[in-house]
Amino acid sequence: MTSAQQTPFVDKPPIELPHPVRMRILFMVMIGVFLAALDQTVVGTALPRIITDLGGNDLYTWAFTAYLLTSTISGPLYGKLSDLFGRRPIFLFGIGIFMVGSLLAGLSQEMWHLIGARGIQGLGAGALFPIALAVIGDLFSPSERGRYQGLFGAVFGLSVLIGPAIGGLLTDTVGWPFVFFFNLPIGAVVFYVVWRNLPSYHLGGDKPVIDYVGAALFTAALVPILIGLTNKQSADWTDPIVGGLILVGLVIGLVFLVAESRARETIVPLELFRIRSFSISVAAFFLASFGFLAAVVFLPRWFQVVNGSSATESGYQILPLLGGLIISATASGQLVARTGRYKALIFAALVTMAAGLWLLTNLRADTPIPLVWLWMFITGIGVGPSFAVFTLVVQNSVPIQRLGTATSNLTFFQSVGGTIGLAITGTIFGSTLAAEAPRQLVAAGIPPDLAAAGGGQLDAATAVGDLGAAILAQVPEAFRAQVEPFIPAIVDAIHQAVSIATASTFYVGVAASLLAALLVAGLKEVRMRDERPVTDSGHERVGNDHPVAAPGA
Repeated sequence: MTSAQQTPFVDKPPIELPHPVRMRILFMVMIGVFLAALDQTVVGTALPRIITDLGGNDLYTWAFTAYLLTSTISGPLYGKLSDLFGRRPIFLFGIGIFMVGSLLAGLSQEMWHLIGARGIQGLGAGALFPIALAVIGDLFSPSERGRYQGLFGAVFGLSVLIGPAIGGLLTDTVGWPFVFFFNLPIGAVVFYVVWRNLPSYHLGGDKPVIDYVGAALFTAALVPILIGLTNKQSADWTDPIVGGLILVGLVIGLVFLVAESRARETIVPLELFRIRSFSISVAAFFLASFGFLAAVVFLPRWFQVVNGSSATESGYQILPLLGGLIISATASGQLVARTGRYKALIFAALVTMAAGLWLLTNLRADTPIPLVWLWMFITGIGVGPSFAVFTLVVQNSVPIQRLGTATSNLTFFQSVGGTIGLAITGTIFGSTLAAEAPRQLVAAGIPPDLAAAGGGQLDAATAVGDLGAAILAQVPEAFRAQVEPFIPAIVDAIHQAVSIATASTFYVGVAASLLAALLVAGLKEVRMRDERPVTDSGHERVGNDHPVAAPGA
């Protein structure tokens, strides 16, 4: 943007509606986002019972993967479609597909039915989060957006917090199908209120054009990449189902970039990456997701394996992390709304996140739990502003007609960053555990032959339950009397190895957070309330360029 395009203007939203109507729309789209985020966590505590009823233990992870795969891929496509055809029809389509997927998931009779239904759920959920953020950009002025964007980080944290409890309660009382049926009445209310209150409008051209080739190539590139990264948790980088799929996806991705450079109306507008604030925000959010996802995945495992917590208990033991996230996400949005400044805030947040993750690298089997909670809280304080501020920066720096596309691309790169981060940290965890287990056993005074045998029990080492009993059960009965006295020392040594392996995963987040902070230092800050939105043609935009239908039209 030129300096002329950044001159002060009347601080108005692109779409003006009465404040009570805006609040109803805000509340409903936040509930929609809550449902989409909740379904990433609520299934976790229900899945053991689902596997028992439906079978298909070898398909366990696909109950998560199918949802994340379709929601991640569809996000940018929905964002672009909402720019072309309007937020309301795309959001309503998303919540409708999400409800259909929920109904089919609850009616599943076999595991592959459930996986297919979860994919349909994810296809609907992909529309909810990015379009909800875009709606905030449409209905609120730049100076107001921070006040409400921060709430979405809080909603995400709340879904992670109560998801395990809801899943466990419904499974234990009325049955696991109601984990999915739970979405239907709430989704119906969201659908109705958004349909009645959000007007029909779109900020793009009068004759929308869909880039079908770009959409097909985009999907064809991402599917093998994301599946390859998911497979990395159980295979090597050189395996065809990991490195081979990623390579295929990258090749198709290059074809996609060539096609997009020639397309009239692109799915992923490459010109957005020429906007410095957009490209820096996307890259920094991509990196910031590395550390947060590692903490959410590996800390509950540590609590269950080393601390002996149940699955539900471990979900609540990450409350300090989520509490810090909710507090800082909400506060940062309010602060940006009042001051219009964001660069120093997000820089300090990323450094704080790096500091919290660095503290977590000191995790050991005997680390006091309150100290772990403190480290987690510091990390959460650093993570929270990323969910609020980067969205504000992006929406403040792109043309009005690209707001939905830009917002969905930001959330897309955050999801991909988390997937890549988990692939890297999963590899680090496995290799560190394999190296540390024999070392810790020898240091504990275990005889070399027993140390070698104990070091080979890595699957049991990361399982929940009585580790000592599991190890002893695998010892031939004739030798159990000789091995049994060493069991407490073996368990302590393996728990220490698991702790060191868990701690090692946070180094990636430390490095990524500091790199993200370095990128943010290169941002050219423009006060939120001072920047003049521009159209794709480069003309300044003041007031509403598009007529808005009355609510319910």
